[in-house]
Amino acid sequence: MSSPVTRHLSLQHNQFWYHGVTRYQWLVLFVAWMGWVFDAMDATIYAIVLHPALHELLHTSNGSPTTEQIGWYGGIIFSIFLIGWAIGGITFGILADRFGRTKVLMATIVIYAMFTGAAALAQDWWHLAIYRFLTALGIGGEWAAGAAIVAETWPEQTRAKAAGILQSAWAVGFFLAATFNLILQDAYGWRGLFLIGILPAFVALLVRWWVKEPERWMHAHAQRVIPLSAIFEGDLKRATLVGSALAFVAVFGLWGSTNWAPTLVRELPDLQGADSVLLNRYVSYAIMALNAGAIFGYLGFGPLADRFGRRPVFAFMCLGSLIMLPVTYLLPSNYAGVLLLLPILGFFNNGIFSGFPIYLPELYPTRLRATGAGFCFNAGRILAAASPFMTGWLVTTLGTFGRAASTVALVYLVGLAVLLFAPETKGKPLPD
Repeated sequence: MSSPVTRHLSLQHNQFWYHGVTRYQWLVLFVAWMGWVFDAMDATIYAIVLHPALHELLHTSNGSPTTEQIGWYGGIIFSIFLIGWAIGGITFGILADRFGRTKVLMATIVIYAMFTGAAALAQDWWHLAIYRFLTALGIGGEWAAGAAIVAETWPEQTRAKAAGILQSAWAVGFFLAATFNLILQDAYGWRGLFLIGILPAFVALLVRWWVKEPERWMHAHAQRVIPLSAIFEGDLKRATLVGSALAFVAVFGLWGSTNWAPTLVRELPDLQGADSVLLNRYVSYAIMALNAGAIFGYLGFGPLADRFGRRPVFAFMCLGSLIMLPVTYLLPSNYAGVLLLLPILGFFNNGIFSGFPIYLPELYPTRLRATGAGFCFNAGRILAAASPFMTGWLVTTLGTFGRAASTVALVYLVGLAVLLFAPETKGKPLPD
């Protein structure tokens, strides 16, 4: 008969959420996490170097390009990038259901690494746009395969927390990009930063050596191939429309506002006249501050979703983003004020993305999981591709990036409305 102390220690031990998770399941999460870290790093590099890169690539007869020109062409490249991300996410999601998660994971990592490095060769703004489009194909596809393989490998009761850890890689990727900017840009310029983007190709080797196809996929793959139209049939139609709309709101808000933070920092009155070396440091510190808060958002979404449900936490993140965007972009008049608010903005505006690797795989059966999740996360991205372009247009209309980005924040009202129709998946097993 065990003593009260023994029973208490045993109960305490069993309360750890990761109790029973195997070494292989941790390995799968680590490899997918690494792929997403570098995915985020390669996606972020452009936001960091947008100003110096376009300052060099926009050849004008009157000398240096204006803020409006940088905003306009920068927005076009952002939009082209998002279209590529959407196409890659949908296409590689289908391929992951057809040919396997690990094969697609390897292919997409190599694609986004190779073309990030190739961007260093750009000689005109449209060269950069082409390279960013090709990079985005891999970035979009990597998420669909990685989210599916983690969801299908981890136990039901810990899946939400594992998905939150997976999404936290995005913030780490931001930190890496900002760190490399601090270390390399002064010496090697924006082209050197793009060359660093080749590094993720080595993660593909880890996938090849360590990760096998999930048993759920192996079983489902033995059945007949299901067409893409199946995600619009029966009960799945509602799931697809809601998932796509939520992803549209999150992506529109992020790329139409938050990802312009480096450019916002460069516009602050107290930084005018600062030399380029000092300005690059301030931009890097701002990105780190934003993502310090984002990490808490990424890691917090899973436990909150397990406690309160998926829908309430999505609503919480939408409401927080709606409030914090104008607060962060309009109220502070100096760098110190922006630096204090960016972590709170990052918690909401970036943290919402942890909901997608949790929620979207729960909406679909195994044979359609990567297809459905990949479609939802990326279909809305085609419409959201207009957000950077719209921000660039709003800059020319309203005069500043801060006013433009704050206007874009209204999209979170759409997210709150969509959640009224969203199915709740808390406590339900992953569909077979």
